[in-house]
Amino acid sequence: MKIRRALAADLATIVRLTEAAYAPYTALLGAPPIPVTEDYAPRIGRGEVRLLESSGEPAGLIVLERHPNHTMIFSVAVGPAFQGNGFGIALLKWADERTRRWGLPEVRLYTNAKMERNIALYKAYGFHETGRRPNPYRSGWTVRRHG
Repeated sequence: MKIRRALAADLATIVRLTEAAYAPYTALLGAPPIPVTEDYAPRIGRGEVRLLESSGEPAGLIVLERHPNHTMIFSVAVGPAFQGNGFGIALLKWADERTRRWGLPEVRLYTNAKMERNIALYKAYGFHETGRRPNPYRSGWTVRRHG
């Protein structure tokens, strides 16, 4: 397993992995989750996207934003064929390590309140819910904040 910075040439792979990983939630929510509709080119340019490769194949990705007093996970996506192998946890550990290297005190993330599988992964890793609010981009959706 290797985690590397995404390059502009990886854009199609990032879109494909994100769509595949979030496909069950698109059906559940009745619309694609925000990470599926994101334009990743600027994020790649800012160095926010990392690809996880397994045996040379793209298996997952994480999008991590650096803020003045925390880091924010925008998305964690693991391709369906690679789920259940600990890659999501590996990406969360990478985010923790990067946050420490930046000298920041915490990692935060938001997730849709209906994404129970993701929420279970975050809880198992050690995140805990710190609040809920309406999704500012999708009327009728609720997001949970985890820290």
